[in-house]
Amino acid sequence: MAFGLPMQMRPATLCADKLANLIVGVAKNFALFIAMVIVCNGVHFLLKPYSQPRLSSDILVGLIVGNIGFVRDLFEKFNKTFGFIIDFGMMSYMFALGIEMDPYVFLQKQTRHVKVAYSGIITTFILAIILSPFVRYFPSLHKLLEFTSALAILLASTDSPVLTRLLTQLKIGKSDIGKLVIAAAMHSDFVCYCILSICYILTPLPDICMDLTQDFDHKKRTKMAFAVFGEVVFTLMVSPFFMHWVDNENPDGRPMKGPHLILSIAFVVLMIASSVLTGFSPLLSAFMVGVCFPREGRVSKWVITKINYLLNTIFFPIFFLWVGFEADFRQFEANNVNTWIKILLLLIVSIVGKVVGALFTGKMLGIHWPESVAIGLLLTTKGHLHIYLAIKVMGCGSVTSISSVIGMIIAIFITVLYTPSVVAQIIKRAKKRVPTHRLALQSIDPSSELRILLCVHGTHNVPASINFVEISKGSADPGILVYVTDMIELTNDISVTLEKDEGVQTATVKEKEVMEMREKITNSFQAHVLDSGEGITLKRTMALSTINNMPQDICILAEDLMVALIILPFHRGQRHDGTLDGGNQGFRYVNRKVLRSAPCSVGILVDRGLGTLERISRCQVTINVAVIFIGGKDDREALAYAGRVSRHPGVKLTVIRFLVDTNAESSRLVGYRIILPEQENEMQLDDECFANFYEKHVIGGRISYMEKHLANAAETFSILKSFEGQYSLVIVGKEGGVNSILTRGMNDWQQCPELGPIGDVLSGPDFSMTVSVLIIQQHRLKGEIDGLDEDFSVMSYNKI
Repeated sequence: MAFGLPMQMRPATLCADKLANLIVGVAKNFALFIAMVIVCNGVHFLLKPYSQPRLSSDILVGLIVGNIGFVRDLFEKFNKTFGFIIDFGMMSYMFALGIEMDPYVFLQKQTRHVKVAYSGIITTFILAIILSPFVRYFPSLHKLLEFTSALAILLASTDSPVLTRLLTQLKIGKSDIGKLVIAAAMHSDFVCYCILSICYILTPLPDICMDLTQDFDHKKRTKMAFAVFGEVVFTLMVSPFFMHWVDNENPDGRPMKGPHLILSIAFVVLMIASSVLTGFSPLLSAFMVGVCFPREGRVSKWVITKINYLLNTIFFPIFFLWVGFEADFRQFEANNVNTWIKILLLLIVSIVGKVVGALFTGKMLGIHWPESVAIGLLLTTKGHLHIYLAIKVMGCGSVTSISSVIGMIIAIFITVLYTPSVVAQIIKRAKKRVPTHRLALQSIDPSSELRILLCVHGTHNVPASINFVEISKGSADPGILVYVTDMIELTNDISVTLEKDEGVQTATVKEKEVMEMREKITNSFQAHVLDSGEGITLKRTMALSTINNMPQDICILAEDLMVALIILPFHRGQRHDGTLDGGNQGFRYVNRKVLRSAPCSVGILVDRGLGTLERISRCQVTINVAVIFIGGKDDREALAYAGRVSRHPGVKLTVIRFLVDTNAESSRLVGYRIILPEQENEMQLDDECFANFYEKHVIGGRISYMEKHLANAAETFSILKSFEGQYSLVIVGKEGGVNSILTRGMNDWQQCPELGPIGDVLSGPDFSMTVSVLIIQQHRLKGEIDGLDEDFSVMSYNKI
């Protein structure tokens, strides 16, 4: 009995020991996971100054940590568990990727990005099929065609999530080349993974790995094909109705109901499992279901948000730790020349194939070859799925080796590594296209011809525009060159009248109303030029596009014509009673976008009677014009424009400088405020600019000058109210200078911030009904990317 008790307790003791060891193992793995996250973030922080994406640091850390001895020992015990986590995570990754794809893209007209995607896929696939058998990535000759085709498809694809995240991080995702590359990458992914799904039905990977010499079971493949087809059709037909019902039961603004969320997830799992039960790949099944799943709706948005969050915070650190474990560097044949030849060939096939395809398509589309090369290099980017599939191929031990897989991972790592350098070259070329100070009025030689892009919405803008052109010419020598540009929104009715082979800028519109409108505008301007005499050179252009694309078209047109000033009509027009109407919000969007992205200075003309003044050209009417100077580069630009206007014999110009009254109680503290170095520099530039202007124009007696010492914005408002009846046109800068106390508080009631504080007050509905306003913004040299806005344009098209 003495020995019986320990014998009875021994099973319980063994169970407790196993449980304790399991808990300790889980704790060690959790600590390793936390350490992995910390190290990945630390390395990413170190590589961030070099614009390297997180994928670079994750691969680097994973390969190093995964090959540490005790980490490998720890991983060995939980290998199956981690394998299940990796498989499930990649299924979620593919499902989220599929949701972002459009299954009806094949039925749509081929656009630029589709052509770029197909050319890259075809050239890379052909190159891989021809060259890869010579380096024997798959030593066994059995099923060589199948494995070579699979490798070619993977090399032809692009990891669109990685590329999208990378281009967004580098701030070119909103540019024309960024949008094209992202769209081409997504289409490339969609096509390649669809082809891979079909190929998997014909040659299932598990069957190949079990026996390379056996023939496939035709009945099994047929059953699998019908299951996949049924899965796709059923999901396409049923899921929209099911998700619509869920959305109706869960309106926006309210939490998702648990039962509906569970039903939605169960529906997705059931659809994925329907083909997996026949032997189809769970990974590809998840992608196909995602493709067929509705992209709109609360469930889809919830799924994408949650999956992406879990992937980035939890899954990817574990994934790259698993990658490092599977890629055992002890079996990497670094001394073997063939190893490096294989790595080099992967890079050559991937890069050359994509670049050649991009060059071919770029030639057809009229894209310059440097941008075409950049597009091809960006489309070589590989990512998580490529690494996962490369490691999974190791399951066919007799077909490939760990050394080859490590080589594939290194090649994938390199495709991500050089991407920031490609983006830097794109930005460098874009900067060269950005005009310098010579496209600001202030820096133009007054004796040179002024080039203006004058935009009009229709015939109602013509009278004010004609008078603006007349006073802008100043004296007949040197005069101005005006490109009168019709802003025409491209509608379905107009698009059917366009010449099919013509681009937007050279399109011939045969829509009757548009033709009549353009003819009236042309005749009115030509009649004025004949009446005005010398000094005005008139040319006609057109910005014909959708509202979304019109700002970019206007900016490209201004850049191509090398104009110094774009004049846009205010989106609100004056009624017969003098008040302003509600206006066209589409044209307001255009104005705001052009102000942000223009390659030169921009003016917005608010017509409140300027068009009713007649015969300025023959000096039978003298127009009283005022220019307000508070300070800042926009006011300096307005002053430069006023200097040209003052030369016109029919213009009586008055310069009004607003200064801070430091003796007033409300503004006494201004003298004690802290002035930053850049503010002090701006004030110095203001004083120098105004002194030069005063010496050149005011002393000679051609221009009247007055100063207004004001204490606050209320006094500024009162002065502006007094302009009623004194001036027909007031010229102001969009933004004030460092003396913001004179306009402080005006922003509280601003209706149109794009006009600036002074311009908005003068154009307000409760203000003057007879004072027109010209708001000028100097060309913005600094943007969000060292001189560029994020939505910059760098590509040119010969054909549309």
